[in-house]
Amino acid sequence: MDTEQLFPPGHPSMRQAAAPSSVEGALDGQFQRTWEFLAGIGRNGRTGGYRRFAWTAVDLELRAWFAEQASQRGMDYHCDRNGNQWAWWGAPATGALVTGSHLDSVPDGGVYDGPLGVVSGFLAVDLLRARGVEPGRPIAVTNFCDEEGARFGVACIGSQLLTGVLDPDRARGLRDVDGHTLAESMQRAGADPSTMGRDDEALSWIGDFVELHVEQGQRLVHLGAAVGVATAIWPHGRWRFRFEGEANHAGATRLVDRRDPMLPFASTVLAARALAEQAGAVATVGKVHVVPNGTNAIPSRVDAWLDSRAPDETTVADLVAAITTTAQRAASSADTTVEVTRESYSPVVDFDARLRNRIHEVLGGVPELPTGAGHDAGILSARVPTAMLFVRNPTGVSHSPAEYASAVDCVAGVRALAAVLEDLSCR
Repeated sequence: MDTEQLFPPGHPSMRQAAAPSSVEGALDGQFQRTWEFLAGIGRNGRTGGYRRFAWTAVDLELRAWFAEQASQRGMDYHCDRNGNQWAWWGAPATGALVTGSHLDSVPDGGVYDGPLGVVSGFLAVDLLRARGVEPGRPIAVTNFCDEEGARFGVACIGSQLLTGVLDPDRARGLRDVDGHTLAESMQRAGADPSTMGRDDEALSWIGDFVELHVEQGQRLVHLGAAVGVATAIWPHGRWRFRFEGEANHAGATRLVDRRDPMLPFASTVLAARALAEQAGAVATVGKVHVVPNGTNAIPSRVDAWLDSRAPDETTVADLVAAITTTAQRAASSADTTVEVTRESYSPVVDFDARLRNRIHEVLGGVPELPTGAGHDAGILSARVPTAMLFVRNPTGVSHSPAEYASAVDCVAGVRALAAVLEDLSCR
């Protein structure tokens, strides 16, 4: 493996680690070894980004890595009815302390988003064991399925199924761009889609859930802190805009005779940006499918997906309504049609005040900050107490190969998570 291509200068894998004399004293080296192998899975050699999509061969390799990490530590491994993975320090029991994140990625995403939380969970367990900590309740590390929703279009599928938010019949019927359903993909991967659905047993295991994640922004940079604690997640959702017109010849069809769905699509993208700016929100069209997608053919259909987020739910609703109105007017003017479908939505999340205040105290008053990014912790928050830790991101870039966190800050995050787990498990 060429570590110079995998990591930027200063990353722990660019340093030669000495043989550890103890877990406590050699966390840098242990992080390097754990992280280096994981960072080689699913990397696109052309872009430097990651393509780790649910229930693919790459995903199966990631899942095998997780199971092996549990085995190496003598932790009991369990896969729940929705495919979420669990590694247990102690036997599964009601009211356990759970940490973790996800291993999948957006198309050409960064290496830290998701995996940092899973790796940190395993290493935090290692630290606590090295210190001789005997937790008063079981501790589990988790990997939730398909958090990004890159393949089947719905985010946080694993945690949504677990909590009963996502209907299992709808989930089984979700299709990727090649027409493969989630059910078919799970079967090919050796999983049983018939068991999907709300899992009260697994949910009862979670007494408290703490997710560590790389920050997706630069607040911690400006605050001069390596680690922070989350206060809330903005409400956010995904909407599909289907513009339909008439396919025709690009050279032989007069402009006045065209029913081109690309025109209202383009108008809608521009309007979404302007309306979001006016509302103090964000709106993004980052995924588009064009049919028939030929250079010399007027499209018959354009499918576009809108991602919209704001500090409050009213603003999100008003913004999407305004964008929809613009799309309808533009479609009518072009003699085309538009259909808008909400594919997923997550309301505002205020993280558990008890947990947040306790973490703030344990970590000596670290900064508190909100986020506009969705997480499994946000889905779980409706059913169990949840909290999040953020690790500083120097550039603020995420969902990109440029996503980055320094080795020093990653290790600081592991130590912070270990301190939190120790406190919460022994009280």
